[in-house]
Amino acid sequence: MGLLQSILGRTGRRFMKRKDGDSGERGRALEELRGLLYNEMHTSEGAKRQQQRICGPVVAMSFNFVVAVSIIMANKLVMGRVGFNYPVALSLIHYAVAWLLMALLRAFSLLPVAPPSKSTPFSSLFLLGAVMSLSTGLANISLKHNSIGFYQMAKIAVTPTIVLAEFMILKKRVSLKKVIILGVVSAGVAVATVTDLEFNLFGACVALAWVVPSAINKILWSNMQQTSNWTALALMWKTTPITVFFFMVLMPLLDPPGIFAFSWNLNSTSAIFISAIFGFLLQWSGALALGATSATSHVVLGQFKTIVIMLGGYILFNSDPGPVSLCGAFVALCGMSYYTYLNLHSPMESGAQTSKLLKLKTIEDGENHADTKTVDSV
Repeated sequence: MGLLQSILGRTGRRFMKRKDGDSGERGRALEELRGLLYNEMHTSEGAKRQQQRICGPVVAMSFNFVVAVSIIMANKLVMGRVGFNYPVALSLIHYAVAWLLMALLRAFSLLPVAPPSKSTPFSSLFLLGAVMSLSTGLANISLKHNSIGFYQMAKIAVTPTIVLAEFMILKKRVSLKKVIILGVVSAGVAVATVTDLEFNLFGACVALAWVVPSAINKILWSNMQQTSNWTALALMWKTTPITVFFFMVLMPLLDPPGIFAFSWNLNSTSAIFISAIFGFLLQWSGALALGATSATSHVVLGQFKTIVIMLGGYILFNSDPGPVSLCGAFVALCGMSYYTYLNLHSPMESGAQTSKLLKLKTIEDGENHADTKTVDSV
């Protein structure tokens, strides 16, 4: 080594030191990149940031809208042509298949990491799973024992219930302008879709019992994702087994007898499996939309879907809803458009708070990563 240094001289020694320094800088840069990628893929904070970057409000709500329309067609095929008239059992199959798909993602390390168990008590997850099963089960019973018009009126009642519940539980206030617009939207949807109001005492009681769990379900899904580092898939992974358990309890109580006598052949099994895939996508897209927007916006999206389906039947299949229903649909669409405009152009206080939280999380992650590197180097 001394012979080499005497040959190269002072200039060669400086070159070798600079080369060693460049290698060290590249090594540190690669180490920082590796730590950043690890945080993005293997921490709940990184997974949450990744979901927010990839799936914003427009993408999430568009995804949910397309899947919601598709599953209507799939369920009509299952309950109509296939003859599988067991709505709670069908929901049970949907959630069981969803859990198996998420287990497959987890086996390949593609399922986002959940926050630490101490950050969210098990009671909150249990409540969310139970409310979800009650919401879905009671909705199916309400549709079975009520006319379409009465069922639609119950769905419209979810909107003011969410506004009232968020004010009472979360102290969340809605501006007077938005309240008026939501009232206009609900009135337009009612005029457009409610054509038969056949009253059934048992069906009415079920519909009223469904409204509160449906509103609480949406509020919990939205609030838990926006206030904690839960992603849609991670929260689904934790709550789906609880929902499946409650569906197994509700199925013999709510479904008609004869499910074990159903003819399981290739055609019926394929149709039910396709419906289950859409069920998983509907649950996932709904969770993404609730995490990216709010419970109220998600309800307005559901009303928009109802109006689009009605107008689609009028335009494509020559159905005749009548001039009154068409006027109601026009009023509802105008109200939805203005509500969207208000959400996009009003002061985004919640968005600013979210950005601050993300910046704080990023700083904390950087400090934690620097501490980790220091420990590793010792």
